[in-house]
Parts: sequence; C-alpha cells; structure tokens
Amino acid sequence: MPAKRTPARRPTMKDIARRAGVSESAVSFALNDRPGVSEVTRDRVRRVAEQLGWRPSTAARALSGEGAATIGFVLARPADTLGVDSFFLQLVSGIQEVLSERHLGLLFQVVEDVPDECDVYRRWWAEHRVDGVLVVDPRTDDPRPGLLDELGLPAVVIGGAPDERHPGLSTVWADDAGAMASVVDGLYGLGHRRIMHIAGLAGLAHTERRIRTLRTEAERRGLTGVESVTTDYSDAEGAAVTRRILRSPSPPTALIYDNDVMALAGVAAATELGYSVPADVSVVAWEDSALCRMVKPWLSALSRDSMEFGRTAARALTALLDGGPARTVRVPVPRLIERDSTGPARDAPGAGAEAGAGDRVG
Repeated sequence: MPAKRTPARRPTMKDIARRAGVSESAVSFALNDRPGVSEVTRDRVRRVAEQLGWRPSTAARALSGEGAATIGFVLARPADTLGVDSFFLQLVSGIQEVLSERHLGLLFQVVEDVPDECDVYRRWWAEHRVDGVLVVDPRTDDPRPGLLDELGLPAVVIGGAPDERHPGLSTVWADDAGAMASVVDGLYGLGHRRIMHIAGLAGLAHTERRIRTLRTEAERRGLTGVESVTTDYSDAEGAAVTRRILRSPSPPTALIYDNDVMALAGVAAATELGYSVPADVSVVAWEDSALCRMVKPWLSALSRDSMEFGRTAARALTALLDGGPARTVRVPVPRLIERDSTGPARDAPGAGAEAGAGDRVG
C-alpha cells in the first residue's frame, strides 16, 4: 500500500512576511487594508500572498485552532436536475441529521464540472472554510481523491469502490453491479430478451458499473438486444430517449431507468405512443420513491434507504474528524420491489397473464 502523503501546509502570514522581507505586523496591515505601511509595501505583500495561495480565514473558530465546525458538499451536476432527484434530497437529509447531532454545519455548493469542484476544495482548504468534505458522483478517471489526499482534507467518497491508492480517504459504497444483476435476472425470468437501460450521466463510476454489468449479464445469456443509453437524469431526456427507442424497428420489451423521474417520464412517453405498461413494455426504476406509487401502474423499483446512506457517510466523516482511521463501508444491496409495471414479455409464453397488485419483494 502506498505511503500516505504528508498533508500540504497552508501558507501563513509568517510565510508571507519572510518572502516579502517585511514584518508580520506589516503583512497584517497590508492584507487588512489598515494604515501603517506604504503603498509599495502593500502591493508587494499582496503579490506574495497571491503567489503563495494565501486566503483569509472566514471562521473565527479557525483562527483559534478549533476548526470551522462545517462540512463541505460540492455537487458538479446541472442545477436544474436537482429539484426532482429524490435520492439526493434523502441523502442530504440523512447527512444533515448526523451533522446536527454534532453541531456541525453543512456548506453546499453546485458547480459546472469537476475542475470547478477541485477549485472549490482548494479555496475552502486555503480559507479554513471546512473541516472535511463529502464527495459524490465518483468518476472513472477522478482527480478529486488525489487532490484531497494531497491537501490532507478529511473526506468520504460516497458511491465509489474501495481505492487503495488513497488510503487516507474513507469510502461508503453500494453494490450497483449486484443490483443490476438482480434486475436483469428478474426481467429475463419474465421472458424479456430485448432490454434497454436508460442510464444517468456518462463517466460516473456507478453509471459505468451498471452499464458493464448489464453487458456482462447479457453476454452470459447470449442476448443481443440489450443496450444502455446515457442521459442527464432529467425527465425531458428520459422521455426523449424512450420515444426514440420505442419507435425503432425492433423496440425493447423492458426498460430500466436510472432514477424514478425518468421512469415516470418514460411511462408517459410510452403511453403517448400507444404502448401499454406492462403488456407491451415493462418498466423498472432504479430509485424507489413515493413517485413510483403515484402513477398507474405502480412502478417496479430498486429500493434502498437513501437517508441511512447519508447517515452512514456522515458518521464515516465524523469518525475521521475524531482521529479515527480511514475505512470502507458497504451498504446493503438495493432490493428489487416488483410492482405492476413489470410483467411477462409480450412474445414470451403465457404473456397474457395479469400481474397481481401491490408490492412483491424480489
């Protein structure tokens, strides 16, 4: 196992004074716009501070060495997709529940992309804004763990597989591969041979795990009519992809959506095209929620305790802040709850049989 990097040290006023060739009091005067130094000295001090990456602390607790009493959470996703994502709402609720018990605040920021997210971490570290961070949406080629390890900023990666390259970071993860295998197994048992996966954002580690597992399960069974299409998780793209694939010469008999919102939009789009769910096409949503029981037919879905997922991640981070070692925590595999949106494939033997109402846990 690689040796843990020594955390980078934040630049101080003493460092600036040494580099600029002035006293610490002169640095304080210059950086706080107080009289007592010449404009030439003020400009030199500011240039040196910028070169060293110095930022003023924004929390009085940080000045006394007690920490910021705040946890950071950055999300690099389109902002207009967040309001309808039940998973993140429940995840944050679980996180906040644990942080409140410890009197810790949550600093949340939405950014355009991962490079912007990395910039936020650097700024928060330099300004003493946060004591640790929760990292979501791990990428297949992710620069964030290495950066956080280098900075020495305590962090928990949510949803990522264990990574021995960064032993200082904790990981909380779910078995997406096992969950996808259970869905394929259930649909295959109902006679479905043409299965379409309407996936989430390309490049996310969990998206790639689901796509890879679907491909593996299809190859194992000799299925050729199985495919994944990535989207932005929105209802608009979920509906658009559904219309496109159902209009194809050989449309699928089963659709797997990576969240509940896309699944609902997909059912609506299929109905508009004259398809009946599940008589013509079966539908499975990845995240179970109240929305899955507010549509006809009720949607079959993968269910997990998203609030507990958030609590687990927050507890893993507070354990790091308490001086504990980094660790990997695996949460239970999501369960497939079969409802009325899944049934026998239309070209399978006995396809006319009616599914019973209510929930059936698979």
